[in-house]
Amino acid sequence: DDGADILDIGGESSRPGAMPVSAAEELNRVVPVIEALAGKITVPLSVDTTKAEVARAAVSAGAEIVNDISAMRFDPEMAATVRESGAAVVLMHMRGTPRDMQEGDLGYKSLWGEIIGFLAERIAAGVAAGIPEERMMIDPGLGFGKTAADNLKLINGLPECRVLGRPILMGPSRKSFLGTITGS
Repeated sequence: DDGADILDIGGESSRPGAMPVSAAEELNRVVPVIEALAGKITVPLSVDTTKAEVARAAVSAGAEIVNDISAMRFDPEMAATVRESGAAVVLMHMRGTPRDMQEGDLGYKSLWGEIIGFLAERIAAGVAAGIPEERMMIDPGLGFGKTAADNLKLINGLPECRVLGRPILMGPSRKSFLGTITGS
């Protein structure tokens, strides 16, 4: 009612330092929510997961989008799951894993060059796996393995992603860099 275009349901934290949870735990967290909402709201439901097993169950329960922060890299079955389910997929840029993405050297030789190159490769991998390009969206990964300055560059330069020809999704909420730049 407040204007959301998509409702993204996730059962595993992706904040910096987060530890993974089992597929069983993630299923217990997301499937009942998706089942309760499916058919009762007018916006598409998305499942935020890197696990093919969770994606399959979520789509069966009513999710229409798989939002995979790993861009289908963490689970070798994810591309086939997305292809077979008919769901759309969000491919996000991230270095490392949530547990270690903010550690080490966060520098980029070319922030946009690396992100665009990575996302182009992941789109190509999806097409090679039989997923129609029309079912893919991209996310430059605000806050995922980037500095506060990088995140501001992503926001200001978001039109750079248009070169990929895919719809762009960005999740700026609850990001620690917002506190850094506002001093709160």
